[in-house]
Amino acid sequence: MTLITIEGLSKRFPVQRTWRESVAAPFARPTAPAVSDVSFSVDEGEIFGLLGQNGAGKTTLFKMLSTLILPDAGDATIAGHDVRTEPDAVRRLLAPVIANERTLYWRLSAHENLRLYTSLQGVHGAAARAEITRVLGVTGLSDTGEKMVGLFSSGMRQRLLIARALLARPRVLLLDEPTRSLDPISARDFRSFLRETVVQREGCTVLLATHDADEVWDLCDRVGVLERGRLLAVDATAALRHRSGSDAYRVWLRAEDGEAAAAAARVAGFELRRRGAAPEAGWEEWSCAIDGGAEVAARALAAIGADGRAVARFERAAPSLADLIERVLIAAKAGAHA
Repeated sequence: MTLITIEGLSKRFPVQRTWRESVAAPFARPTAPAVSDVSFSVDEGEIFGLLGQNGAGKTTLFKMLSTLILPDAGDATIAGHDVRTEPDAVRRLLAPVIANERTLYWRLSAHENLRLYTSLQGVHGAAARAEITRVLGVTGLSDTGEKMVGLFSSGMRQRLLIARALLARPRVLLLDEPTRSLDPISARDFRSFLRETVVQREGCTVLLATHDADEVWDLCDRVGVLERGRLLAVDATAALRHRSGSDAYRVWLRAEDGEAAAAAARVAGFELRRRGAAPEAGWEEWSCAIDGGAEVAARALAAIGADGRAVARFERAAPSLADLIERVLIAAKAGAHA
């Protein structure tokens, strides 16, 4: 079932001008596009990733879906409710969670923060206590006691923000770079929490904005690539990785075998490039780009490991965000000229 529908959504903002430009044209009102003609849909229970660099338009798109700003053109609906004409209904269905949000009270405990929020929603007494107990249990914060939020780790504060959002029992969560301030282990744990608890247990649909490609590969069912306000591509995560260009692989070889392996690779029709010393002594890390699926990769591995050369690792490497955007742009231009 489709829960979020976005059709031709666009937003422009005024351009800041120098005093010379203001004097030369005092009545001019130049604008620049932040989001341009974006269209896609999100199914119920899905984790949909919006991948783009800073300034791509992700936050502006989220603000329009949250009814915080109005679109200049296009339409967006949440469970059939229009963000323009039915903002109250949309707000009952959707909850935004912004990374490093400053609306938590750091001198209060998690319980006190949530009690304040339930009172703002008109929920008091036993009903409020029951809801607070529920969301703290869901987010793994039941044992925080009276510990001040200012003493929480970044990961705990992110969980508390989601706990606060879950008080309203939303059907949609908008997460804007939720692991930006987390260390790698905390980010991995947080991604597991999102899928296993927020989506599978609580039944939320998640729209995730990020510039971290690894986060998308690990977490999202589908992904849209935003660049300068334009939606370049939308596809299943695995399919987008595959069609975004050659599959990249990293290879670990013994230092004395590298040049011979590179020569064998050239004969087999691909290039093996040295990346540098591997973390373990006596080994080097090499990389290669291989067009094709598992069969082609197997033949490449056979060529690298021929004549008794030892291969400690042969693993696919996810493309970086810059690589992905470049490949999608190239593919879009090639399709336009076809």
